[in-house]
Parts: sequence; structure tokens; C-alpha cells
Amino acid sequence: MTMISASARRDLEVQSHPLLVYVLAPLLALGVQSFVALHFHGFAILDLPLLITIYFAISHRHPVAGTITGTIIGIAQDALTRHPLGIFGICKSLIGYLAASLGVRIDTENTATRAALTFCFVFLHSGVYWLLVRRLLAQPFLWSWLHELLRAAINALVAIVLFALLDKTRREY
Repeated sequence: MTMISASARRDLEVQSHPLLVYVLAPLLALGVQSFVALHFHGFAILDLPLLITIYFAISHRHPVAGTITGTIIGIAQDALTRHPLGIFGICKSLIGYLAASLGVRIDTENTATRAALTFCFVFLHSGVYWLLVRRLLAQPFLWSWLHELLRAAINALVAIVLFALLDKTRREY
């Protein structure tokens, strides 16, 4: 049995996508999220920019890149909402870092693993968001365990389909 160190595993399994995917996927996620959620309030339960952040972070397995990806997508999402600038940037940068760090250590190619990680990251994102809004900004924000668990489950199910579609855009070496 051969043991591969975390850095060697990261170097062997890093995925690459065309530059167009790196640009269009976050832009489409942000556009769909802001446009559809504006007209259909039930769609707000999905967080497509967060799913894109998680996908690129676990795919590339590089914590700095995951943090930067999360920050850029989060700040762009903040700019399209009425939220204070930086709240989603902080939340998504933390999730990007954690997703990339775990991507180095565990097999993230398995669909069940991806769904479980997405569920946990969406729930953690909600918790960090609540903490920032409620404690840092001192604004009222209601927390419902049932709603957040349902939100995490729905996002995990959507992530299965979204991640499979994004996997089809990978470059093979």
C-alpha cells in the first residue's frame, strides 16, 4: 500500500478548466441568483455563488485559491444585494478556504462526499452569516434550525447536478 502525502495528492489530482468556465460559471451563478431570487422569493433558498465557490475550492485543492475565489464571488454577490459590502465576501472566503483544505485531505470525487460536504458548508455559511449580521453588525436576524437544515439539504441536492455539469468542462491531461 503506497501512501501519498497531502501535497503530492494535491499535485496529482488538481483539476483544470478552460478560462471561460472560470469566468462564466461565477457570472452566471451571480446573475441567475440575483435575477431569479428578485422575482421568485422561494429561489432565495439556493445559493448558487456558494455552490460555485465550493466546487472550485474542492476541485483545485489549494486553500489560497479557494479563499480568493470565495472572496471575489462573495464581494460580487454583496454588490448585487442590499447587504453590507463584505458580508458574503467574508463568509464565502472562509468556506472557500475550508473546502480547499478538506479537498486536499479527502476524496472529493465521490458524489456522496460532495453532497455531504456541500450540506455542511452551506449550513456553516449560514451560521457565519448569522454571526456576522447579528453580532458584528448588531442587526436583527432570525435563525430557524429547520429552515437552515432544509436550505442546506436543497443546496446539496442541486450541487450534485451542478458539480456533474461542471465536471464535464474539465480539461484532461
